[in-house]
Amino acid sequence: MGSLGMQEIIIIFILALIVFGPRKLPELGKSLGKSLAEFKKASNELKQTWEEEVRLDRERQELSDIMKDDYSGTYNPPEKSDSSQSSDSSEKSNPSD
Repeated sequence: MGSLGMQEIIIIFILALIVFGPRKLPELGKSLGKSLAEFKKASNELKQTWEEEVRLDRERQELSDIMKDDYSGTYNPPEKSDSSQSSDSSEKSNPSD
């Protein structure tokens, strides 16, 4: 299926002229033009909305990845050394105070 040539367009125009008449044809053309303009506007709005949602989803994913990187194993609480553990145990075992 290729595009319409000049002969096909003329035949379609003649058929429309016969079916709808010369008075109704300009009104139909005008309403068809308005419909196409509204459809194009709606499809552009849908495309913009879709692109915005995709962009926001990417940003959320990047933020989530950053948060995972920041909080995954980078903070390790200080561990008690052996000397502090032994002094704690000696204090517990010697309740002379």
